[in-house]
Amino acid sequence: MTGHPLAFHGADLRALASGALFWPDRALLVVSDLHFGKSARLSAVGGAQLPPYETRETLQKLETDLETTSARSVVCLGDSFDTPDVETALPKADRLWITHLQAGRDWVWIEGNHDPGPVRLGGAHLAQITIGPLTFRHIAASDPRAEISGHYHPKARIPLRGRSLTRPCFLVDQQRIILPAYGAFTGGLHSHSAALCALMAPNARAILTGSPQVEIAMPRAAT
Repeated sequence: MTGHPLAFHGADLRALASGALFWPDRALLVVSDLHFGKSARLSAVGGAQLPPYETRETLQKLETDLETTSARSVVCLGDSFDTPDVETALPKADRLWITHLQAGRDWVWIEGNHDPGPVRLGGAHLAQITIGPLTFRHIAASDPRAEISGHYHPKARIPLRGRSLTRPCFLVDQQRIILPAYGAFTGGLHSHSAALCALMAPNARAILTGSPQVEIAMPRAAT
């Protein structure tokens, strides 16, 4: 099994290079902040003009992870959709692609701040879910225990050969894991931001996505 091994409250997890989290014993794939339909929403309100292919790029990456891991269950940790009105934000072909990926799998949509209520797609729609020892929600709680969340789109910067390298990352401490944004063109919040430094324990680690994957002490100062 590929990915960076991550032991968390008795669960043997894998932080994948793509930004997904895989739990082999449960055949469970976890992704966060897909932001399907972002380019369509921004275009509709006169915002930044992004290439109109970000949903398809994200779906292709998700399909690859599902095939590679043989996941039978999926939890999407909120902000899966940039707007709850998926019927108008997503082309029919993209909605059908999502339905195809859901076929034969248990699928949970966790509510996010961009998609706070049920959307008109199959699967369970929940505020949060507990599976075994782990609780999955969109935004990190103030008093977590064995929590996996998203929302902040964390990224970390490290020095490399006289310059700096920035990648999306997983942030991990004893009680929480914050996943990077999985969607294309989603941006991110540096690990040295006040919000993330306040959330994570002093000994928190960052696992950078991409290749090669790197685990480092969570950067808490701009580099």
